[in-house]
Amino acid sequence: MKTLYVDGDSRLHRLAPGIKLGALALFAAALFLTRAPLPLSIAMLAAAVIYFRLGHSFKAAIAPLRPILLTIAVVALFNLVFTSAEEAMVTVLRLTALALAAASVTATTGIGDFIATVTRAAMSLEKLGLLRAADIGLAVGLVIRLVPEIIGRYQAILAAHRARGLRPRPLTVLAPLIILTLKDADSIAAAIDARGIRRQ
Repeated sequence: MKTLYVDGDSRLHRLAPGIKLGALALFAAALFLTRAPLPLSIAMLAAAVIYFRLGHSFKAAIAPLRPILLTIAVVALFNLVFTSAEEAMVTVLRLTALALAAASVTATTGIGDFIATVTRAAMSLEKLGLLRAADIGLAVGLVIRLVPEIIGRYQAILAAHRARGLRPRPLTVLAPLIILTLKDADSIAAAIDARGIRRQ
């Protein structure tokens, strides 16, 4: 399976995963505490500089962001039509900055580090009997691992449409994508249960 992780030796790579996740949470909270275009623009520019200086080419860096940026564009268009241009601009700035910041953390943190960090953070809830920390860490790791697989499958479906001379439409793209993703989810769940990894 592919991952979004990019090998490197930048300061962000060397930073502890817990610090990166905590900083990302604070950054996300700060984005939604203001509606002023200037600080939001600065935040988006800063996130873009960090992400695009991680050592991968522009093409490789932008590829995993395309579905996210497309979704942001759709949401912004919806706000433009039904609310106002100001709301659409604020939405684009906020979500783009958040997407770039999250992509920076994901690209510089290995799956194992993610799982270990989330598991440790959930241990206090496990002591209260609310959940099993290992299950939460496993779930987060699977989500991160499956994201690039879903993106790759989406691109493969689009390529198949073009090869057949068909125009990609939301229904003809999303339907097979959802079906294939659910099949993968069932297979992974069966494999996890067969190995007794999660509590029954």
